[in-house]
Amino acid sequence: MKAIVLAAGRGQRMRPLSDTTPKPLLVVHGKPLIAWHLEALARGGVREVVVNTAWLEDAIVAALGDGSRYGVTIAYSMEGRDHGGALETAGGIAKALPLLGDAFWVVSADVFAPDFRFGAGRCEEFVASGWLARLWLVPNPLFHPRGDFGLGADGLGLADAAGPDGQRWTYANIALLRAEMFAGIAPGEHAPLAPLLYAGMRERRITAEIYRGRWENVGTPKQLAALNAAPL
Repeated sequence: MKAIVLAAGRGQRMRPLSDTTPKPLLVVHGKPLIAWHLEALARGGVREVVVNTAWLEDAIVAALGDGSRYGVTIAYSMEGRDHGGALETAGGIAKALPLLGDAFWVVSADVFAPDFRFGAGRCEEFVASGWLARLWLVPNPLFHPRGDFGLGADGLGLADAAGPDGQRWTYANIALLRAEMFAGIAPGEHAPLAPLLYAGMRERRITAEIYRGRWENVGTPKQLAALNAAPL
């Protein structure tokens, strides 16, 4: 199983820090945000990782190199060089598909989830299942109180309703996905991920589970400072 770490975004809300430092390279408790994911992927048995880039992408390549210091081999999908800028989430994944294979992990570089485990057992279960995607959901943060998806009693994601618990949950930006989901997106096309997830849920082909470990969508300098000030 391979993985793609999404690192192409501009990070507008993180300005002025992100004016000169790509958001994935901002430091949390002594190491870049993206390094936490690379090391966790390596612990889970993932050896090949794709990192997509756009904003200040040369700085990301220079900082991460071939990935060997993190226990992985990194290939880069350079959207800035090839297309003049970021292609959004689904567009970025579609461009990187030749490097990924039929099923793969996806995680956003700017979320902090130090307790998450990219276990090989989860990969094997997903590959055998035939599901289009498996998502991890978190309790709704203050900046996103309405959430994204419901969760059915059968474990299926719900696009249009809350689950039997009466809640909608927030997508943690961590998932197992199949290449099939991106078949309609041409390389270089701009495309968001959310419409594909909603469509897959309406087809009853996407499962989800709740992740209750530490999780933070690190969006602003204030959030970054608070995260670094809190005990690890």
